[in-house]
This record gives sequence, C-alpha cells and structure tokens, in this order.
Amino acid sequence: MVQEMSINGPAVLNETNINGTWVVNVTSIKRVKISEEALLFLTGSVSTILIPSFYTLICLFSLPINICAVVAFTLRIKPMKTAAIYMLNLACADVLFAVLLPFKISYHFGGNNWIFGSLMCRVVTAAFYWNMYCSVLLITCISVDRLLGVVYPLNSLSWRRPKKAIMACVTMWILSFAGTVPLVIDDQTFHLSQLNITTCHNVQPVHEIMLYYKFYFIALCCAFFILPLLITVGSYTRVIWALSRVPRGVLGSSGRTTRAVVMTGTVLVIFVLCFTPTHCLLMARYLQFNGGAEAFKETSSYAAYLVCMCLGSLNCLLDPLVYYFGSSQCRKQLSSTLRCEKLLEDISGHSISGLSSRLTRMRTTRSSDLQVDVPPVCIP
Repeated sequence: MVQEMSINGPAVLNETNINGTWVVNVTSIKRVKISEEALLFLTGSVSTILIPSFYTLICLFSLPINICAVVAFTLRIKPMKTAAIYMLNLACADVLFAVLLPFKISYHFGGNNWIFGSLMCRVVTAAFYWNMYCSVLLITCISVDRLLGVVYPLNSLSWRRPKKAIMACVTMWILSFAGTVPLVIDDQTFHLSQLNITTCHNVQPVHEIMLYYKFYFIALCCAFFILPLLITVGSYTRVIWALSRVPRGVLGSSGRTTRAVVMTGTVLVIFVLCFTPTHCLLMARYLQFNGGAEAFKETSSYAAYLVCMCLGSLNCLLDPLVYYFGSSQCRKQLSSTLRCEKLLEDISGHSISGLSSRLTRMRTTRSSDLQVDVPPVCIP
C-alpha cells in the first residue's frame, strides 16, 4: 500500500564548456512534498502505538497456537488425510506470518522508521501479502475438499488423495508467492527528510502508483480474493444444502450438519472480518485514481486501510477453529489429548496415602498366600 507523494522543484541551469561551446543543461531539484495529514499520521498514536500493540497480541497468541498445530498435524495425526494436509500448510503460513511480525512491530513502535535495510523491507512486505493470499487459497482448497467429500464422496475418491493434496498446496504456495514477487522487486523504503525516518511500504512516488500499483493491486484483489470468495461460499452452501437433505434418522447426520454450519460460519467470519475490509478499501482507493494525485490527498482512507490490515492478521487466531471443525482427525486427536489430561488429573487427585494403603494390603495378602517376602512399594 502506498501514500501520496509528489516530486517537484525549481529548475537549475548548468553551463558546460564542450570543445569551446557552452551548453546549457536544465535540471531540477527533486523535493518531496507530503501532506500535513500524512505527516501527522506517520507520527500519530494510531500508527505508532495502536497498530504495533495489536500486532504484538496477535504474535504472542498465534505463534504458540500454530506451532502446536504444526507439531500435532506432523507427529500425531497418522495417516494424514487431505483435509489435514491443507490445514498443516495453513498453519505453516500462519507461523511464517507470526515469525515476521516482530519486524513490523519494531517498525511502528519506532515511529515508522525502518532500520533493517531495503531487502528486509521487501521480504516482510511481500510475506505479509503472501500469508494473506496463501491463507485465502488454502481455505478455498479446504472448502472444495469438503464439497467433494460430502456431495461427491465416491466420484471424488481419485481426487481426494494425499499426493494430489500436496500438489495442490504446492501450487497455492507458488501462486501466492508469484503474486507478491513485484513487491520484492520494487524498493519499498523511502527516506523522509521532514521526519528523518525511513518508511517501509508507506510512501511511494505518485507516478509509480499510476503505472504500477493500480493495476497490480486490482489484479490481486480479483484473482486472490473475489474469485476464491465466490468458490468458498458456493462450496459451503452446496455442502449445507446436501446435508440438510439427509433424513434425520441417519446416525450422525445432525452432528455433521452442525459442524458444517459452524465451519461455514467460521470461514465467512474470516473472509468478512479479516479479508473483505482490506480489499474493499484497496480496490476503492485505486479505482478512484485517474492518473493524478488528487484521489490520494485523503490520508484517512489509508489509515483505515492499515487498521483493516491489522484485522486481517486475526485469521492467524481464527484458523485453529477451521482445523477443529474441518478435520475429524484433529477433533479425535484433541479429544484424546483432553481425555488423557482428565485421567492424569483424576489420578493425581487420589490420596497418596489411600493408594499406598491399598497397595500395602495387596502386598500383605499376596505375601500370606505365597509366603514370599514382597518388597514395599515406593510411591514418589
């Protein structure tokens, strides 16, 4: 995302003597002109306190949750079905996003001053969008997989195989990465002499917006948000409709319908809360741009966009709900873990002395019957 900036300055005449002939060169002094509103935003509490604080909370909660999800999917769930493969990749995308969040947190807390170099700015900026679009594509894959499994269970057996799921995940990673390559190629840093800071993906020249970002971000919105949203909503609508036609007497039908409804609601919340506001503001902002800087004079829309980007990071916390309601293997593993914890709590709740006395009586009884000395039981 970019902020408005114009470059202009007075002309300067330079005289050069070439072979006895004086040649006049007209150059210009480049000066950056940024609105007062933009400067206030870059130094205001929204971008230097509110946004990094929100990112900090997201990082603290999402990183351990998604790391546990990756470990659970990798080590505990065997054999791994197609849904679990998609969710493992989704958890990996969230972990990658959370690992890079400290750079943005440091940037905003430091007064929007980037100190990690131009290359790292490109990587972090591209990874931000990479995670968002990879998450969208993987959630779409999960919805299509659920559609095939519920509506076409027999005809889709050849499609719903682990190898093809892995191929689909690799394709989604490549597509989402390809969509962010321009952000890696183009320099995202810019030094503002007025504030003596170096911004990262906050300020770009207007001519670059006109020739580059307008068509780029509109294409991203259409290919990586609008189309996946339509596919996802259509898939879950078809799933719910198919499950609603199952007779009530069929064993487990009500539970499957409930899980499908909750899963659909969770996915829609992720799209509506995390992705829709960001893309709506992005498209509206660039569709208004007609080749001049007039449409970019309002910084309030850009501030709203950054806040929506914060909301977009909430998908890292909502994705575990997708894991639970979208994978029967995940539900069984979690239930098994909870039962083990409950059993350990019950055992630890028993009186040690009572357990010791019962073991002592058993030892005495066996000793009298077998007439063999049995060593005492030692309970830690």
